Amino acid sequence: MGAIAETAPSRTSFDDRVTDLLRRAGRFWRSPSDQPAWARPALLAIAAVAALAYAWGIGNVNLEPFYGSAARSMSESWSNWFFGAVDPWGTVSVDKLPGALWVQALSLRFFGFHLWAIVLPQVIEGTLTVLVLYRVVRRMAGPGAGLIAAAVLAVSPVTVLLNRANISDSLLILLLVLAADATARAIIDGRGRSLVMAGLWVGLAFQTKMLQAWLVLPALYLAYLVASPAASFMRRFRHVVLSGLVVIVVSLSYMTAVTAVPAQDRPYVDGSCDNSIFSQVFLYNGLNRFSGTELSQAGCTKPWSFQTISFEEGLAPQLNAAKVGPGWNRLLTGVFGREDAWVVVPSLAAAGALLLRRRRKDREGAPRTDPVRASALLWTTWLLITGVFFSVGHYLLPYYVAALMPPMAALCGMGFSLAWRRRDRIVTRLVMAGVVVASCAYSLWLLPPSFGVRTAVVVSMVTAAAVTVVLVVRSCLRRPRSSWSVPAVILIGSAALLAGSAWASGTAVATGLGPFDSPYESSAVVYQSQVRPALERNNWPTISNRIANLSPFVSAEAIQGSALAGYLIMATGKEFLPVGGFSGQVPVPTLARFIRYVQEGRVVLVNVAVKPLTNNPDMRWVVAHCTRLNVNGSTYVSLGTRFQQYVCRSYQADGSGPG
Repeated sequence: MGAIAETAPSRTSFDDRVTDLLRRAGRFWRSPSDQPAWARPALLAIAAVAALAYAWGIGNVNLEPFYGSAARSMSESWSNWFFGAVDPWGTVSVDKLPGALWVQALSLRFFGFHLWAIVLPQVIEGTLTVLVLYRVVRRMAGPGAGLIAAAVLAVSPVTVLLNRANISDSLLILLLVLAADATARAIIDGRGRSLVMAGLWVGLAFQTKMLQAWLVLPALYLAYLVASPAASFMRRFRHVVLSGLVVIVVSLSYMTAVTAVPAQDRPYVDGSCDNSIFSQVFLYNGLNRFSGTELSQAGCTKPWSFQTISFEEGLAPQLNAAKVGPGWNRLLTGVFGREDAWVVVPSLAAAGALLLRRRRKDREGAPRTDPVRASALLWTTWLLITGVFFSVGHYLLPYYVAALMPPMAALCGMGFSLAWRRRDRIVTRLVMAGVVVASCAYSLWLLPPSFGVRTAVVVSMVTAAAVTVVLVVRSCLRRPRSSWSVPAVILIGSAALLAGSAWASGTAVATGLGPFDSPYESSAVVYQSQVRPALERNNWPTISNRIANLSPFVSAEAIQGSALAGYLIMATGKEFLPVGGFSGQVPVPTLARFIRYVQEGRVVLVNVAVKPLTNNPDMRWVVAHCTRLNVNGSTYVSLGTRFQQYVCRSYQADGSGPG
């Protein structure tokens, strides 16, 4: 009896804990008191669909090998982690700031090396972006607008493709949307600390994609200056200045820390010819990228006819797209258009309607702090500035345009909310019909000729547009105007506007595409970008077993360019000495250090481009002093360049002969 009496309270306590846990789970699914009951369940459903699309098949995706090698090397050493080293020896860094790679490396350190462990952070970041975008749009325009914005972002092809691999833009976009959320909070409460928090998020975004993070600042600060409830303009201006100082301090903090470390105690800074991280960020990833010149700095080896980047054959579709020149329609056609232009018509129409409507209301005495107008101003400015920058810049990869999706999604959500509130007006339904017809026609035009005719895609889009037009006519001719056809116009019209984007995303996920692909690619391109890399990954165990017993102090092979070396580092986790950095042009390792590696027996096998002969001094020294390897596979041709493997033995200090 005593034993029973002692266990009863324990059982009761356990039941109470279970009940409390179930109660908390129920609260998780329930909307807060200031939102409709359907808001949170709908949002969580959208986020679940997004996460499923991003995570589908992540165990067998085509990764960017350069970033993949850095993540693996960074996961094995805290020094490599901090400096963003590409190789296990930590001889050279990535050619960008390593903010996004820090997260990937931590994932590998926790889970071990798996493809899915590299991609998992991007899946989480993309899903969080959907949730945060809902919050910022709901904060300014209501839950209905927030849900539509979240849905548009979740089903956008460029967003789906981006979050299915190891690209830094996933974290960049999350941080920028967080900055927009902090700005929205500042516009509502007028507190400078909220705007300072926005500056902090932008500064952190700088660590992931450098100068691109600053493109949103005019949008954030303009909206705050116009709409903040702070009574004095000078007070609002001081808040902007303080936030801007935070942006600068946080943005430059890591660069300053790296610069303070002696050069001999850290990896060489790739993308610079003077081992300067400021040159890497502001010249190589700034002025050079915008002007279209490659590594235009003194101190590097002159370019040669073979571009090291061509080693990334699996990324061919994206690299070919990078050759598309600047132009006003660059983002509206071809591979760029198929990334995110599916909703460009409704987003621009919504921006125009929102700004026009709120301008008219302002004349009627609406307050300066109108949050809807402020939000429309913020997202429209973000869209225009980033869109213009991408249109006129010389170097652009298709997945870059994912930065345009948050503003377009937000504008679509706000446009839907405006149309729903004014659905009883004939002009609203007429505008909706026009936007649906124009958007569906444009979406059908975006389909590439190689795509062919897929009945389900074409018929669904044409049918949705036709039904919308019929309902508009019916709602305008019949009385009363509050019949079921009035709300049906808005709902079916909105579905029609999302159809093109949803079909493109669905086909991309079904065929296992990633950020280096574009929706509706031909089977030949899919083979090049997905099937072939997957087949090559089958050789990874063989490569790893071949060098399994190699000393960590000996390089398996020295290769010009971090791109090819990175592929092998990612596959094996072993040192493949990258010579010349990503481009093959930067002075790392120096000739003196390379010779010392050979003398010490740390570099024996070297892969050299011999026809045309590379300009890299380390590789030319190998040709002059090492022995050509004459075994099967030691000579091969790739992309018009002949490669030859050499064996280097220990040499005297002056490099004149064997030691």
